[in-house]
Amino acid sequence: MSDSAGGGESGGGAGQDSEADNEPPQQPPPLLPGGAGEISEEGASPSAKRLRMSEEGVGQDQVVEPGQRHEETPTQPSSLQGMPAQTAEGDLLQCEEGGHSGKEVVVVGEEEEYHQNGEEGPKPEEEHNGDGSAESPGDGQQYVEEKRLSLDFTQNPQMLTGSWTEYSNLPENYLKGCKWAPDGSCILTNSADNVLRVYNIPPEIYSYNWDLLPEMSPVLRMAEGDTIYDYCWYPKMNSLEPDTCFLASSSRDNPVHVWDAFYGEVRASFRPYNHLDELTAAHSLCFSPDGAQLYCGFDKMVRVFHTERPGRDCEERPTIVKKQGQSGIISCFGFSPCQSVYACGSYSRCAGLYSCQDGTLLALLPTRHHGGLTHLLFSPDGNYLYTGGRKDPEILCWDLREPGRVVFALKRNVATNQRIYFDLDQSGRYLLSGDTEGVVSVWDTHTAPPDGNEELLQPQLRFQAYWDCTNGVSIHPFMPLLATSSGQRQFPWPGDSEGDSASDTEGSGAVMSQQDTRQDNVLTLWWAGPLSPAAEGSQDQSTTAAEA
Repeated sequence: MSDSAGGGESGGGAGQDSEADNEPPQQPPPLLPGGAGEISEEGASPSAKRLRMSEEGVGQDQVVEPGQRHEETPTQPSSLQGMPAQTAEGDLLQCEEGGHSGKEVVVVGEEEEYHQNGEEGPKPEEEHNGDGSAESPGDGQQYVEEKRLSLDFTQNPQMLTGSWTEYSNLPENYLKGCKWAPDGSCILTNSADNVLRVYNIPPEIYSYNWDLLPEMSPVLRMAEGDTIYDYCWYPKMNSLEPDTCFLASSSRDNPVHVWDAFYGEVRASFRPYNHLDELTAAHSLCFSPDGAQLYCGFDKMVRVFHTERPGRDCEERPTIVKKQGQSGIISCFGFSPCQSVYACGSYSRCAGLYSCQDGTLLALLPTRHHGGLTHLLFSPDGNYLYTGGRKDPEILCWDLREPGRVVFALKRNVATNQRIYFDLDQSGRYLLSGDTEGVVSVWDTHTAPPDGNEELLQPQLRFQAYWDCTNGVSIHPFMPLLATSSGQRQFPWPGDSEGDSASDTEGSGAVMSQQDTRQDNVLTLWWAGPLSPAAEGSQDQSTTAAEA
């Protein structure tokens, strides 16, 4: 992608803040003294990714934090930290297509070699099993398919770690969702301070050393100039290929920015203009599955940009033609995994299906939601479409083989205009969603009757993740890891006053206030898979000791 104009452009006619509940513009936080995308630590290098050094001069397991450089460090920037899965001795782990890791682990005898990003490692012919026999890539992929850990919701997920201090520097810095990278190497978050943050996953998660997990800290901070409407990863993102590591975001009165996921800098921008030749902001974003196009949602309009051609040139696809079609602001997108079809949700409480070739309207689903649509997802087989809206208690499952037919509904509490995300696992079996009460619900869609008639599907599991709103839920592409985010705008009660809060600065009142802040605006990682034998044994021992 060519390096086009950076951020900061603004226009006079754009900027309806319908999606952000009329939130006032906020200034970038003081922890970004040098502008967008800079790291607050002094002396931090432009590349904020962690490097795992080779044996030359540094121990094999030594981690170099952002801002630290070794004399023999390769000049090529490190990519997002990839995550190897646990394996038995003598096996080669290779992440399968659609959920690949940024690092390979080759286990030879008693030694492990980590190959991350662009670092050189043994040639394929030098990779051997424990018995000395070479293993083909196909065997490695087959091994992953057999040994990959699956989600287990027979019990509540186990909380591993999270990030809360990062969001306590500013008042009311609540989160607005979280999204795993397509290769599973890191997490992207959005928050009320208009900063996108990238987190690497602590490597202790994969060794089951969960008692040693530290609080997570972002390795990148990318500050937008105003309220962020939407953000998304490039779908072909691979940590081994730095050119593919980028994401897009849209904010009020600004063009669509493409951020480099290595350095946190604006790599390019897409500038949509309205009929008055004024810059207008996109309310929703989504890359096409092949990453060649970027779809942007506007009022009764979809604009399609070519990813390789930043600038203002785009294809305009009106959603209303001759007073027929889908009205309202296009608030969310979704692409069918098996057909050349995409779905658009709008604040007019309906969803439409369109052709990817020319944007022709194929079907307009009935208006069944009580509020404007904020999120939608296709099932992995492409037969079903899940839609959810704001101030709407239901997620509806539509059978696209019979457009207009609702198979079943899922009940959740959504009492605000905030976008409450939900997510499906790779098999399409489990659907997870938070709600405004802080509860995360898990539904097993396979338990729905095949000939269901809009029945209400009961959740298989519900657990209290936070005391406040759980607005983001994201499932790891190939591991039983969940990421959740929490928080919402707090409105003081009529009885609250500055005098009351000042009188509580000493004693337990201040402590409770800090605890509330920590529990409110948090990014959390959860383990939703089977425990290792060692972890299960220690858990049994602790249970026995407690009973004794």
